[in-house]
This record gives sequence, structure tokens and C-alpha cells, in this order.
Amino acid sequence: MLTEPVSSPDLPIGWAAEPKWDGYRAQLAVGEGGRVALRSRRGAEMAAAFPEVVRAAQAQLGEGVGLDGELVVWEGGRLAFERLQRRLASRGARAEHAAREWPAHYVAFDFLHDGGQDLSRWPYVRRRAALEELFAGLPAAGPLALCPSTTDPAVAREWLGWTAAGLEGLCFKRLDERYLPGRRAWRKYKVRTTTEAIVGAVTGTPAMPGTVLLGRRDPDGQLRYVGRTTGLSPALARDLAGRLTPAQGTGHPWTGWTFSAGWGSREKLDVRLVEPQVVLEVSADTARDSAGRWRHPVRAHRARIDLGVGELPPDRGARP
Repeated sequence: MLTEPVSSPDLPIGWAAEPKWDGYRAQLAVGEGGRVALRSRRGAEMAAAFPEVVRAAQAQLGEGVGLDGELVVWEGGRLAFERLQRRLASRGARAEHAAREWPAHYVAFDFLHDGGQDLSRWPYVRRRAALEELFAGLPAAGPLALCPSTTDPAVAREWLGWTAAGLEGLCFKRLDERYLPGRRAWRKYKVRTTTEAIVGAVTGTPAMPGTVLLGRRDPDGQLRYVGRTTGLSPALARDLAGRLTPAQGTGHPWTGWTFSAGWGSREKLDVRLVEPQVVLEVSADTARDSAGRWRHPVRAHRARIDLGVGELPPDRGARP
């Protein structure tokens, strides 16, 4: 099952809420002879990259158990998506080393098969009860973890405070609904915050910007790249065009830098540096990498003509 974005964090009556994890969606199945399959949403086999999860499934789950969940990696008390992504390419001895350095957890949120029994036709509330019963017999600590679930709106609201640890928001699931593969029947609410950053470069030209590349000062005063906006509205593009000044000479802190088209992408952007003198108000979700960069494009709202770049506090999450 897939999720459909919603704009409200309110838990509807007749639905359950779960935390939305910043990880990789994966289905875990234990087959005949203890053979474990760990497949991504697109069907890619990932078991070889996560030997600790495979061993836990073989030791703790019976044959024929099939789960839906999320692979996550924690680092320093925060979800570290980039560590998880690096682990995907590891195999053999490298995968074992990575499992010791950045151990993964499989957070189960649905129970699809139990032996020869297909549970997907059961309503969510019944599948959830069976999943809780399964995990009641498993070790509390280890690679396999049970995703929290609640029907209490107050508890769901409390979970929104977990964004400091890298959680992205909430997922909502109807209590009486069966599991519908490929259908966008679940809902997701992603926490977004309004903040400010400094315009350091643009795609297009300063006279006709398409997107904006943003920076923030680190505690040492260096302008660090933190992310890029989605496409600018025509009105905002015209407004910024009247405020941006093309960078002169080689004094710009990003001179000689290259920028990727997206987080994890190898495609390089064609950018024009501008003098870092304009503050832009943006809204962003909570997904940031270990260097403090936004993993997803942010939404540009307006130029903050009332704020000078020197008035922004240093970003202690921005690192080289």
C-alpha cells in the first residue's frame, strides 16, 4: 500500500496513526528453509546488504512470515538516511563491517502472511493485533522493531515532536481497511517548518531565475550550501530578479563548486553565482543529511527584505 499526502496532522475518527520514518520501505519474508527475502518497494533485493536483519529474521520469525515495514539506521540519536543509503551498496565482508558500524533496524508496521495464511484481507485493526502478538514474543532490543500505532489524537500529536530525531511526520491508516497492494489508500502528513536562508546561486540567470541555491552561515561564518528550492513562481522570480546581483570575480565562497541536481544524484546543475545578500523565506520538511543539507527541495515563499544576511543566526547543523 502507498500513501497520499494530506495537509492536516489531525487524526481522523476511525483511523490509526503511526510515525513516518525516514528510511527505506521494505517487505521482509521468511521462506522455506529460513531463506529471507528483503525487497524494496520496487522489488529490488536488499538482503545481502543487511546481514544483521537477515539473521534476526531467521532466528526470531517462523517460516511463512511476511511483514511490511521500514529499514532505518540511527546515528547520534537521529535517523541517518545517508548511512542507510551507503549500506545498500555493501556486500559480503563490507556489509558485515557496515552492520557493526551503522547497524540497521527493520521497523515492522504490517503483518501480511503468517505461515500459509494470507492476512492481507484482514482489516488493519486485526492485522495490527496479530503483529503486536508476534512482537510480544520477540526480544525488545535488536534489529527487528515494532512500529508504534495509536488511535489517540493526543499521542499522535506528541509524535510530531519527534522530528528532532529525524522522523518526518505521521501516517494514517483506516482501521477497517484491508491491505491493498499498490493503492494509495493510506495518508501521510509531513511536518514542514518555515525558516530563512541566504540566496547564493540560481539556475537560469539572475535576471530570470528558475530555482534558487541556498546557504547558511556556519558557526565559523562560512556560507555552507544547504539546499535548493523547487521551481520559483513567476511572481517571485520577477521579484528576486530585481534584487539579485551577479557575483563578481572569484570572491564568492562557492567559486569552483559544483552542485548536484538532487540529493544523491550525479547530474550536475548549471548555476550562476550571485552575491549572498538576499534572504529568502522557505518551508522545508525535516529530512536533512549529516552535513545539515535539506534532502528534498524546499518551497520558496518570499524575499525577506526586512532581514539582512548578518541577522540570521548561525546554523549549527551546517557542516562542510
